[in-house]
Amino acid sequence: MEVKEIKNKEIWEGFLAKCSEKTFLNAWNWGAFQETMGSRIWRLGFFENSELVSVALVVKNQAKRGSFLLVPHGPNIITKDLVTKYRIAEALLKELKSIGAEEGVDFLRLGCIWENNPENASVFEKLGFRLAPIHAHPEASWKLDISLSEEKILSEMRKTTRYLIRQAEKNSDIEVVQSRRVENLNVFDVMQQELVKHQHFIPFSLEYMKNEFYSFDSDEQVALFFGKYKGEVVAGSFVLFWSGIGFYHHAVLSPQHHDLPISYLMQWQAIKEAKKRGCVLYDFWGFVDPQKNPKHPWAGPTLFKMGFGGRAYHYLKTYDFPLSFKYYLTFLFEKLRKAKRGL
Repeated sequence: MEVKEIKNKEIWEGFLAKCSEKTFLNAWNWGAFQETMGSRIWRLGFFENSELVSVALVVKNQAKRGSFLLVPHGPNIITKDLVTKYRIAEALLKELKSIGAEEGVDFLRLGCIWENNPENASVFEKLGFRLAPIHAHPEASWKLDISLSEEKILSEMRKTTRYLIRQAEKNSDIEVVQSRRVENLNVFDVMQQELVKHQHFIPFSLEYMKNEFYSFDSDEQVALFFGKYKGEVVAGSFVLFWSGIGFYHHAVLSPQHHDLPISYLMQWQAIKEAKKRGCVLYDFWGFVDPQKNPKHPWAGPTLFKMGFGGRAYHYLKTYDFPLSFKYYLTFLFEKLRKAKRGL
């Protein structure tokens, strides 16, 4: 197995187009976004007999609690052969150790998007990886097949969801507009800051969202959706369209307008836009079973997502590979933070 950095965007995106397991965290433009945020990245390609069999984006994270190399939702593969998967993971670990030594990081972290089953888990466990105290990115997601007709998608929604979409469409006070103007993120951020006062979460910064927007807008892969009530913007969503998939990444709703069905219509408009762009899957981004974890912060939003139809996709848990004793201090810190947040 030979490992090389991939410098050609077409080669990178062309390989990912053939992968069934992928998210926008694997996109070339996500790597570009990480660079705008000051992170160093590596786009690794794994070759067997001169054939590209896997890719992995690597991002260096520098935090007060310790520095680490992160592989977000990777490595990406086409093969289902367990032996080949192991060889790819083994080559990745070797390369990450080499980069980690040069960069002086404390540990490695993989948020792998492979299906969560014992066989896939054994690949990393045999190599010495251990379960991380927190997840780097969603370890499960709710996804909807949108290759079907609009009528079929509507018919397979929860009855209440379909009814609320229809009610919002009939309400002359409700309007959903689409935008590709980055300055409209200022409106989004104002609503987000208001929501923080009520729900006490740590939001993405305006700089973060604008840099993400710019990175994907270069290929027309992003759109903002705003829900208006009587002319006032009361809801918003940030949606990415990449490699045949629409991603519902950021969203906000004014606390004073939770009783309106505006979010349902806004989501439906985003799904229809994804279909127009040729997407065959809509990823609602982030899932937790609301029956098993009713007190989890994601339980309420997940119930909303489930109403549109679809099913859950469960990925492997996040894995760490310690490189120095400092990792164990990070482990303890993150374990305590997870408990404090109720995750």
